[in-house]
Amino acid sequence: MVPRENCWGDDNNYNYQAIADDLVKYLRLKALPVGMKRYRTVADMEAVPRIKRPDPAEKLTTDQIVGQARWIGYTLGITMDNLMGAQCGAVVGLHPRDEEFLSGNAFNGVWYGSLEDSARHQAEMDCPQYGEYQALAVSPMTSERLGNPDICLIYATPGQMITFINGLQWSGYKKLEFSVVGESACADSWGKALKTGEPSLSIPCYAERKFGGVLDEELLIALPPSFLPKALDGLRALSANGLRYPIPNHGLDKSPLASMNKSYGKV
Repeated sequence: MVPRENCWGDDNNYNYQAIADDLVKYLRLKALPVGMKRYRTVADMEAVPRIKRPDPAEKLTTDQIVGQARWIGYTLGITMDNLMGAQCGAVVGLHPRDEEFLSGNAFNGVWYGSLEDSARHQAEMDCPQYGEYQALAVSPMTSERLGNPDICLIYATPGQMITFINGLQWSGYKKLEFSVVGESACADSWGKALKTGEPSLSIPCYAERKFGGVLDEELLIALPPSFLPKALDGLRALSANGLRYPIPNHGLDKSPLASMNKSYGKV
């Protein structure tokens, strides 16, 4: 039996199918969220039910691994041998941020106009600590094959995303601050979430859209599963107040008083 506990020590028994159903109900998501989990040994990863291993000769980006889980429904297990290189591995803690990674050589003249700028980009990327994990698996959240994933990935339009964040902030309010590293924006989402254990929003980058199937209008938030019940409680409360997605357009030339009176009382 696959252990339920994730890297945060969370062994709660979440009903991921019910969580996904509610996310679709309140946000009208186009694709179900996926889970990502790291494993200390390859054997632990290979013990995941119905795990699919890519051919190590067919090097892939982490974006593609996530995209296959999201759009096709695969449960995929990988090691560093499956990935294109250090850029993909470091963001999930499978490769060190070594001298070559930090040099900026790979991005110089491609994404940044100088070696100094490219190296600064590499240094600014949020990556979890290297050395603790040897393998990683990604699977549709509803499959529950990973037990509790380390993080869940939710792709949504800006309107869906702000509604989800409003749900997160319904109780225990906290200002959420997000980063934009530019290319390699997976460092802003799953890299940062795996590093900090906090909800991490990103604008998916060129590679995520070209290789990972991320749609032009989509944003991505990565967060440990422990945040999902709280967010859904908030979405239910907001819905009861009439604050729902999709957000109806009130009209540019009509006074908002009637609408605002419904939410706030007499304005």
